[in-house]
Amino acid sequence: MPKQEQIIVTPNLNNDTALAYASLTMQELNWPVLLAGENSLVATTKSSWKNKPQQIVCVAVDGQLTIISEMVNGEMADITGKNKKNCNSFATAFETAIANKTAAELAITKEAINNLRQTTLHRLAEEEQEAIEVDKAMNLSGSNTYITYGIIALNIIVFVLMALDGAGIMDANGYVHLKWGSNYGPLTLSGDWWRLLTNTFIHFGIIHLAMNMYCLYTVGIYLEPMLGKIRYATAYLCTGVLASVISLYWHTEPANSAGASGAVFGVYGVFLALLTSNLIPKKVRTALLQNIVIFVGYNLLYGLKGGIDNAAHIGGLLSGLAIGYAYMFAITKEKAEHPPLQWLVPVIVILSVGISAYYLQENKKPISGRKAILSEMNAGTYKDNDRFNAKLTEFDKIQANIDLAIGDSSLNFEQLAIAIDQTALPQYEQAASLIRSTSGYDISPAAHAKASLLLKYIDFKKQEMGLMKQICITHKTEELMPQLNKIRDSANNTFQELLKL
Repeated sequence: MPKQEQIIVTPNLNNDTALAYASLTMQELNWPVLLAGENSLVATTKSSWKNKPQQIVCVAVDGQLTIISEMVNGEMADITGKNKKNCNSFATAFETAIANKTAAELAITKEAINNLRQTTLHRLAEEEQEAIEVDKAMNLSGSNTYITYGIIALNIIVFVLMALDGAGIMDANGYVHLKWGSNYGPLTLSGDWWRLLTNTFIHFGIIHLAMNMYCLYTVGIYLEPMLGKIRYATAYLCTGVLASVISLYWHTEPANSAGASGAVFGVYGVFLALLTSNLIPKKVRTALLQNIVIFVGYNLLYGLKGGIDNAAHIGGLLSGLAIGYAYMFAITKEKAEHPPLQWLVPVIVILSVGISAYYLQENKKPISGRKAILSEMNAGTYKDNDRFNAKLTEFDKIQANIDLAIGDSSLNFEQLAIAIDQTALPQYEQAASLIRSTSGYDISPAAHAKASLLLKYIDFKKQEMGLMKQICITHKTEELMPQLNKIRDSANNTFQELLKL
């Protein structure tokens, strides 16, 4: 963190006297002195709603007083030079203190520093004892967080692989997410049960991934050591699956759902349950409980906006609370020197699987609807699918313009011939060029087949326009009508084939 250091030479002052003058200087600057060591003082600058305080440390050794000003509130840089200003202010006030303070004031200050040293030692001893109690309760030094790191690594690897497959880094391609296993009701409920789990490792963009992994890390560093790896992994996976089930139940209209947030809310629910017990020392428990309640409340409120699967959040939280209270019972028993409850994890897994299986069975969807979804999904995973669909939209606009130009029943033969010659034929030629431009696109075989049929359809329509123009000019309606009807039938048949793709 940004800091500034300055040395003041004090050749005629011993360490205690230099510290006494330093303490008087801090009082003049309204910097509260918080701690005192054998040769040091720790203070803080004034703070306000818009200014965060800096930490001030004075060290007196061998005729030198070192003043250190440091930003300790997460600042990345000291843009306005506050540390340097603090050091300069201290140096100026220190010289004034040496010139003006009396021996009596020095004696009183030295006594206050000695008292503060005793208070500091007592405070440090209390903090050390609290740390021992916290470590004993939460096993922070007796375990590692390999499962948390492993889950984060797996999510990142999946994200990278999906990005290489075209899922998108900032703007997600939902079809690729379906391909990789997002939770989509018509597919999950018609046989793809595994989507209940795989969707928890899939994310819609790098921001989605980063937020979920950060939240997982901040709770995992406490919860994994406290629970142990098996219980922690079980909580993460089971709450993730149950959150997916709740998401299916909630969304009457199918939603393409994915993300670790259901499982993350699950482990937060587990931790929240444990924090409502006496398993964790009160001082630490209160602070953590406040942070988690704020986190959960904010994210649930934020989840009310569109595009966020709040149902999965709530499902993960509630299932996490239930599992957390089960773990609390087990940990309490074990701390009372009862044998470990080895059956608890299998029971949680069986219940989670059983609930999920029951819901899938009771809400099974027919497989008849899968084919169209899978076909659309496969088409959507090709790189140029969106570009191809944009060309089809342009074709629809061209067709609408042609219909508008020649569809007016009030046109006479001469006017219709002009409309065909000036609008219909040129625009059908434009449409043919448009569709031919997709021949090199990275699209599905079905899309390429659709493009071929469209070109065939356009060719029939051009022949139709040519015959209609000829009828308008020659008035040989009876002679040319059979040929026109044949061309129209061919165009209609081709259009029907298009509709099947």
